[in-house]
Amino acid sequence: MMSKSSAYSITTVVVLIFGVFFVYPVAMTLAVAFQNEAGDFTLAYLLAVFKNPLYVEGLWNSLMMGVCSTAASLLIAFPLALASRRWLFPGKKILILLILAPLMLPPFVGAVGVQQILGVSGSLNSLMINVGMMNASEPVDWLGESRFGGVILMNALHLYPILYINIAATLAHLDPAMEEAAQNLGCSPWRRFQKITLPLCMPGVFAGSAIVFIWSFTELGVPLVFDYTRVASVQVYDGIKDLNQNPMPYALVAMMLVISATVFAVSKVVLGRTGLGTAPRPQTHSGEVALSGWRGWLVSAGFISVFLIASVPHLGVVLLSVTGDWYGSILPESMTMAHYNEALGHPLVVPSIKNSLIYASGSTLIDLILGAAIAWVVVRSRIRGRVFLDAVMMLPLAVPGLVLAFGYMAITQKGEPLHGLVGDTYNPLYLLIAAYAVRRLPYVVRAAVAGLQQSNLTLEEAARSLGATPLRALRRVAVPLIGGHLVAGGILAFAFAVLEVSDSLILAQQAEHYPITKAIYTLLSTLGNGHELASALGVWAMVFLGISITGAVVIVGKKGAGIFRI
Repeated sequence: MMSKSSAYSITTVVVLIFGVFFVYPVAMTLAVAFQNEAGDFTLAYLLAVFKNPLYVEGLWNSLMMGVCSTAASLLIAFPLALASRRWLFPGKKILILLILAPLMLPPFVGAVGVQQILGVSGSLNSLMINVGMMNASEPVDWLGESRFGGVILMNALHLYPILYINIAATLAHLDPAMEEAAQNLGCSPWRRFQKITLPLCMPGVFAGSAIVFIWSFTELGVPLVFDYTRVASVQVYDGIKDLNQNPMPYALVAMMLVISATVFAVSKVVLGRTGLGTAPRPQTHSGEVALSGWRGWLVSAGFISVFLIASVPHLGVVLLSVTGDWYGSILPESMTMAHYNEALGHPLVVPSIKNSLIYASGSTLIDLILGAAIAWVVVRSRIRGRVFLDAVMMLPLAVPGLVLAFGYMAITQKGEPLHGLVGDTYNPLYLLIAAYAVRRLPYVVRAAVAGLQQSNLTLEEAARSLGATPLRALRRVAVPLIGGHLVAGGILAFAFAVLEVSDSLILAQQAEHYPITKAIYTLLSTLGNGHELASALGVWAMVFLGISITGAVVIVGKKGAGIFRI
């Protein structure tokens, strides 16, 4: 066990760092939203948000975007998680990995591919016109005139794996004997689902839904690419131009924070009140039924169908990256690899890759150090407040990237104490490292906590009893035991940091400081072959993220689901 003095020392350092780079920026955002020019408390700016019909419409659309994206993700994820828990079917292990594929592409990049396939002049309409199923003079706009449907589609296809992972992890800990007992008492399959399975898996549903809602509610990249401007996130982004004269973007950000925090708090209360699904599942009874013949292949076909539909954005991006001419046809009329070579020669691309690697490497190193230290205090100490510390470290999941980014801009303005972090030239290096680190810290903490909880404490105690110092026992025994979990959490933190959207778009204002995501967004706005160049860079990002996520899943396996839990 860790000594109390060491635990309190670590906790003090962590709280100070967390206070400066998380609490302080968030507080500054709220301060600007709730203070008038004289520095007095006021609700005028907040009330002005509700008096402005454009802001009200933006908040409502964002709220609907979050609710509909979460509902659509749940409709996809729940049946998949239930099927993977109940049945054994052909290709199950491979198919479970394949349905995680949507995480390999930033959704705003995939939006470009979806537009190319489902747009008015896209591949689907061209195919239907060619086979006589559609009138060429009246093509269908599958994404909708307002593009709201397209935004929901992209969010759902990108985020349903998070819900699947959480629900599957909860179902994996349920005792199948409970359902079998109900079946023996004559309970119908539907009633068993209603009365036993659904209530027991609600912790996973709430945990995943909270993350998906907050992510969708504050999504910035997809609405920007679809030119869906009547949402709060885009209105906040457009307000960056006159931050010094206009406090309204801060007020709008404050409202988004209140809504996100409320959803997070409700989820924590619901999860905290129920003990359902917390008992370990018996290792001697899997509860899985082997499906033979056409039944097994039918379930496999369902998984394959979801994978193919979710791969539409990826396919569109890949085809765009190699297209020479593609308009009003099913497939590109000509293909070329020139866009990849041209992208490498573009002044934005190579520097952005270098910048992203620097930002993500620095943030991941910080996350690994802080995450391991926090987990050590939570699991290996007996100090008061360790449970509270664990809960507080999950708060970045409840705070949108927009809020944190605006907070960093507020605390680094001229005259503010942390202006030195950016200097007069406004170099966002330290801000982006801090933002990436804070937002991805929960993944590493959850991974490290899970590793310590599953490691054998007696091995560390044996090392101490043989004369090993606490540091040596930590280095030679504890760290190797949880190394796989740390590596998996670090890989996810690094990969998602490389492809972070909100912080990157807001904090990186000068081309020489652009990370990959800001470079992709800028290329999308370039005339000529900008979409093709952005797609080529998106393919590189997709391959990198795919390798990272696959590595994390392989290293940790099913236990890695806890990384996404709140």
